[in-house]
Amino acid sequence: MSERTYLITSAVIFVLVAMFHLVRLVNHWSVQIGATAVPFWGSWLGLIITIALSVWAFRLINDWRTTSHH
Repeated sequence: MSERTYLITSAVIFVLVAMFHLVRLVNHWSVQIGATAVPFWGSWLGLIITIALSVWAFRLINDWRTTSHH
């Protein structure tokens, strides 16, 4: 797998996970893992982290395009 493919895949996965967190927060979906309920602040934290990681990946893709790594 090339570096570019890895970055695109990572960026897309992070965007999808961020969208899941956002939909969960908007619709007030409850999530339970075993006997433990996941609090909504966990989705706020997950949303912030996954947005940051996706922005980082997209910036790296842009940097990769502007250099001579073709």
